[in-house]
Amino acid sequence: MNEGWLAGVDGCPAGWIVALVRSRGEEVRVRIVARFADIAAMPEAPAVIAVDMPIGLPERIGRGGRGPERAVRPLIGVRWSSVFSVPSRAAIYAPDYRAACRVALDTSDPPRQVSKQLYMIAPRIRDVDEILRADPAFGGRVFEVHPEVAFWRLNGNQPLGEPKKVKATPHAPGLLLRRRLLVGAGLPPTVVDAVPPKGAGPDDLLDALACAAIARRLAGGCAEPFPTRFARDSYGLPMAIWA
Repeated sequence: MNEGWLAGVDGCPAGWIVALVRSRGEEVRVRIVARFADIAAMPEAPAVIAVDMPIGLPERIGRGGRGPERAVRPLIGVRWSSVFSVPSRAAIYAPDYRAACRVALDTSDPPRQVSKQLYMIAPRIRDVDEILRADPAFGGRVFEVHPEVAFWRLNGNQPLGEPKKVKATPHAPGLLLRRRLLVGAGLPPTVVDAVPPKGAGPDDLLDALACAAIARRLAGGCAEPFPTRFARDSYGLPMAIWA
C-alpha cells in the first residue's frame, strides 16, 4: 500500500475543502483551495483523490441519470434524493440556467430539465472536468465518490437513518452519527470534532473526511465501483461512484 498522502475532497462555499490523510496512521491535514487544479500543486501530492463531484459527462442522458446515480440510489434508502441526476455535458457547459434547461431537454430521454440544485454546482463540475481532460496523468489519481454512499459503506452497507441537514440547517443527530462512523473508520476525534476552516460548514468537513476514508480504501484496493461494469464518456473519463 502507498504510504504517502491521500485526499478526500468536497465542494464548499470557499471552493474545495481537502482532507489529507495518510494511508495508515492518524495524521490529517485540512485545507481550503479555490480551484480543483490547486490540489495537483499541493506539496503532499496525494496519490489518490476521492472527490464528491460527478466525473464523466455523457452526450445524452437516459431515465434516472448516469449509470452511477442509478446504481447507488437503492443503496442509501431515504437519502436517495441527495444523488442528483447529472445532465449531458452540453447542459453542464451551457452559459446560464435557462440555456442549460433547453439543452438538457434536447439531450435527455425522456426530456428533462436541469434541477436548480444541480445547476448550482455546475461550475464545480466544470472545474473538475476541465483539469481531468487537460491533464490525464493527474486524472488517473482522481475518483468520483459520494458522501452518503461512503457513509453507507462505513455503516456496514446500511443506509443512515438521520440526515445531516433538515431544511438547510445542520441536524445534530445526523452529524453525530457521521462523526461516530468516521472515528470508527480510524480518523482522529480531534479532527472529526474540529471546527471547520473558514469558508466551509460542519457538513463539508465531515463529507471531505468521508471521501478521505474511501480514498484509503481505494489505495488499499478494497473499494468497488458502482456500477461494476461502468461506461466512459467521449473523453474516456469513467462514470462510476466508488465506495
